[in-house]
Formats: sequence, C-alpha cells, structure tokens
Amino acid sequence: MSEEINKNQYSADSIQALEGMEHVRMRPSMYIGDVGVRGLHHLVYEVIDNSIDEALAGHCDKITVTINEDNSITTEDNGRGIPVGLHKKEGVSALEVVMTKIGAGGKFDKDSYKVSGGLHGVGVSCVNALSSNLKATVHRDGKIWEQEYERGKAMYPVKSTGTTDKRGTIVTFKPDSQIFTQTLEYNYETLSSRMRELAYLNKGITVVIVDKREKDEKGEFLSETFFSEEGLSEFIKYLDETREPIMKSVIAFEGEKNGIPVEVAMIYNTSYAENLHSYVNNINTHEGGTHLTGFRRGLTHTLKKYADESGMLEKLKFDIAGDDFREGLTAIISVKVAEPQFEGQTKTKLGNREVSSSVSQAVSEMLTDYLEEHPDDAKIIVQKVILAAQARHAAQKAREMVQRKTVMSIGGLPGKLSDCSEQDPAKCEVFLVEGDSAGGTAKQGRDRAFQAILPLRGKILNVEKAMQHKVFENEEIKNIFTALGVTIGTEEDSKALNLSKLRYHKIVIMCDADIDGSHIATLILTFFFRYMKELIESGHVYIATPPLYLVKKGQKKQYAWNDKERDTIAEQFGGSVSVQRYKGLGEMNATQLWDTTMNPEFRTLRQVQIDNGTEADRIFSMLMGDDVPPRREFIEKNAIYANIDA
Repeated sequence: MSEEINKNQYSADSIQALEGMEHVRMRPSMYIGDVGVRGLHHLVYEVIDNSIDEALAGHCDKITVTINEDNSITTEDNGRGIPVGLHKKEGVSALEVVMTKIGAGGKFDKDSYKVSGGLHGVGVSCVNALSSNLKATVHRDGKIWEQEYERGKAMYPVKSTGTTDKRGTIVTFKPDSQIFTQTLEYNYETLSSRMRELAYLNKGITVVIVDKREKDEKGEFLSETFFSEEGLSEFIKYLDETREPIMKSVIAFEGEKNGIPVEVAMIYNTSYAENLHSYVNNINTHEGGTHLTGFRRGLTHTLKKYADESGMLEKLKFDIAGDDFREGLTAIISVKVAEPQFEGQTKTKLGNREVSSSVSQAVSEMLTDYLEEHPDDAKIIVQKVILAAQARHAAQKAREMVQRKTVMSIGGLPGKLSDCSEQDPAKCEVFLVEGDSAGGTAKQGRDRAFQAILPLRGKILNVEKAMQHKVFENEEIKNIFTALGVTIGTEEDSKALNLSKLRYHKIVIMCDADIDGSHIATLILTFFFRYMKELIESGHVYIATPPLYLVKKGQKKQYAWNDKERDTIAEQFGGSVSVQRYKGLGEMNATQLWDTTMNPEFRTLRQVQIDNGTEADRIFSMLMGDDVPPRREFIEKNAIYANIDA
C-alpha cells in the first residue's frame, strides 16, 4: 500500500525541468503548430526564414531549396554565412549556438537585422531538434566550415574542411520519424507555392526549388525558378489571372511611413468576391490585424471622399458601407515591422497599433494619386461600388430570411434534414449528400445517435459567379445555413460568421467518386471558402472517401479506393475475380456505405485545410470562374480520371 502511495506521490522530484531542445522534442506542436503534414512543411519555412532575413538585410539574392531522394531537405543561400567564431558566453562556435540553443540568433540583435520573420526565437534550432540528422555547412571568409547533429545534439565541434571563394549557408536536414509519425513525404506543390510567394514578397531575390524525386521528359529534375522585378504588382496579376479587371493597371504603392516599410498593390475585377491578403515580414497573417484595419480605413475614406466630390452618389437613397468598397477587390498588403507583436504563437494577427495609421496614410496617398491621374478608371470603380451597395441591400433582405429560419427551433430545420438525437455539437456530424437516392441509403446506414443527413438536390449554385443576394436566395444554400445553425453576420460586418450556434462539429461532404461528384464537392467547398471560411479554419469541414471498387472471389471480398489498390487485391486473390465499379453512393446498400464510408472505426475522412490562402483563392477563382483555358490546363495536369469531357 505504501509503495502504491509513493508511486503516485506528486513531489518536487515529479517536476521535469526540460531545457530548450528537450522541450521542443517533447512538445513539438508548441513550436511548429502540429506534427502532421503542415508541421513537416513548416520546418522548411523556418530554415528559409534565416535566408530571407539575410536578403532583407541586403546580403543575399539567391535561395535554393532541394527536396532530396530520401525526402530530406537542403537549403542554400549566398548570404554572409552564419558566424563560426567562438561565442564568449557559451564557449563554443557561434554556429553551434545558433543550431542548438533555442532563442539564439542574430535576429535579436537590432544592429544585425532591421526586420525579421521568425521572431519567436525557435528557427533553425527547432528544426535541428526535430530532425533525426542535420548538417550545416558555412562558406565564410574563404573557408568551408561544417558541423553535424543527431536529434539536435552536435556530433563533433565545428571544423574547417577546406577553402572556397563562395559564401553562404547550406543546411540539410531529415525530419525525425519519431516525431513525424503520420508522414515524412514532402509535397512539391506546397513548397513551390510558398517559394513563389516569397519571391513576390521580396522582389529582386531569386528563389529556386528542385525536386530530386521526380524527372521530366528530358530526364531533368523537376524544378522552378521564381524571380519578381515588380513585387506585389506581379503578385496581383498572378492571383487575378483568371479574373477580368475593370481598370487599366494595378494600383501600387511602395515606401516608408512613420519608419515602417509599407507595400500595397490592388486591382478591381468583375467578380463579387473580396480577396485581401496581408503579410508581416513575409508571414501570411490570415487573421489580419492592424495593417489590414489601416488598409480598409484608407480605402473607404479615400474612395468615399472621391465619390462624394464627384456627385455620383446624389441619387443613391442609402449610405454606402465599407463592404461595398471592397466587392471585386483583390489586394495585398505587406509591411515590415522591426518588433511585431503577434496575437498568439501562430503569428496570424498583427497587434502593433502604430502600423494602422502608416498603412492608412500610404493607401490614401496611393489611391488619391491614382484616381486623379485615371479619371475613367475612377468612374468605373465608383459605379461598381454603387452597384455593390444596391446588391447589398437586396442581399440583406435575403440574409434576414435565412437568419429568421436559422434562429427558429427544430421546426425551422430543412424538411430534408434527418437529424441526430445527440444534443452535444462536439459529438455530432452531418453528411452533405449528393441527391435523394444516396441520401436515402445514407439515412438507412447511419448511426442515428450522432449522424445527421442533409441531401442536396443536384449541383448547388456556383457562388464564384453569383451576386451575394442570389447566394442567400438559393434554396440549397439556405438549407445548409439553416441545418448548420450558424448566423451569417450583420449588415455592418457581413463577412463574419458566428459559430457559437454550430450544431455539428464535423461537416462531411459525401459525393460520388466520379467527375460529377468531384464537381459538386468543389461547388460546396467554393461556397464554404467564400462564405463560411471560419468553418474550414476551425477544422470542421471534411470530405468522405467512398470506395471505387468491390473485388470478390468466392467468399472473399475487399474494397479498393483506386485502380492500383484494385489491381493489387486482384493479384492477391489470384485467378479470376469479379470487380464491381461503384458509379455512385446510391449503388451501395446501407451496410456497405456504413462499413466503408460512415463508420468512424474504419472510414477515412480527409480534413479540409487552407495551407496557403492566396493560392487557394487563385485556384478557386480559376476552377469556378469564367476563364476556360487556365481551367482546362489545370484539369489536364491534375486529372485522376482517364477520360475527361471538355
């Protein structure tokens, strides 16, 4: 009995004093967000941050990222090279201090770096701690220096291995399989998108990405080189390449306001979507912050003043709201702040108050000059704002109808919704199912305790090409809003989504595993991205993965989710097998649908995440907009079906 008490006793000896690298390995998610796909790629960004900091300080103009055959990563820059001299306080090389001590690095010295991206002090040492092995090579002062590490610990002192006429830092690391248990495989497109983004945000820097795991038709490694002369103006053109501009050129500003470097680029297009992308020291602040507030204030004040003075608002019977000035607007705001104050560890919302006025002044000056120099464009912009205001009033009536339905009790729920009995939203899930046939099967196969079914009639409205009031008037979309129980926002802040009344914490899109099913899933995702982005950001949206085939031989049967699995199973069964191809969910019986797609013990749900908001915006615009050639090119490159109808 006394032994049992001693085992469970909470004493001073129970407290673990973890230092630096040990703490990173025990609590990796505190430093890189998670240990899944996103965290794996975040390691690369942390190393690249050091090279970008060198570029911002004016000492580096080329960065190369290589995905090696074994999924290790090599980054190389032509900066000054990490210092290798003796660190007085630590008694070892400065390189070893940077690579093995959390919070070490030149970015905390204001004389070394004026601005810096990775200011939480984890950086490359964090990457080292979470790698099974890492090698740092420094070209500095005519010599080559190197040091290797295992799980963050130096294997030997920094040593000189030769002479060189180059300069810069090379880091090669292999993520640790003990930490990243889900996957160690890097996605080329994910890294490529971030490298392209960095090139636009830091004009004049060449960023190269190479994938040694794949070769093209010429037998050369897959690679891309990104370089931008114009910076954000080019970035805007890239993001809006599938949208139709209503003005002659991009409105751009670059300069320093109150000691803060500010760069802004914007353009209006014929769409109805507002797309604002904000960055602080190259970090995408997708939750916005004071710089975004400053942009909105400067835009609204300047455009309203111009519109009032032009006399174009005289016949308008109601006031224009802030949202009206941003309909059909794509804008990028990038600021460099010496000591940014981010809200939360994830660096997604800027808190520095002084930044707001700097950006507001910059936008006001930029817009005033442009409107005076381009009167024709100015008139077109104000006309679009007036149309947006008129549409907003129409949308408000439609929104109020949805709102009234949403706040009603169970009697106000859509007639086609088969609800679950569980009252705790955290335990509930709803399946958005394509058509009544599949909906009927899903209703029979589900667990009524916690699974609800909402059948959708055919293809929902393509919100990318629809005015806001048309979206809120659409019956299927009204049913989704009402079933989920979320409120849409007020007239003052129509983009805000109140998730406090969300009735299901898992929203599962379940469509047929064919081209039509993929199209319907994309339409629903477009709607969520444009009107309910908070659902995706909060991790509530999933896609079900029903099987494509059932392979049988005698009493043996097994499901396959792709052609390769089908062939492997057929080979394992041997001899002649029968293969059933499921064209739709309705072809499965209720038991099969439960076993393969709905049973939490065996199903595979893919959580929808936004890794790169700017790239997601561009892809939705391309897939669901009016411009056909880019969409055709994208489908041909990414298609997983053998035959695609034009």
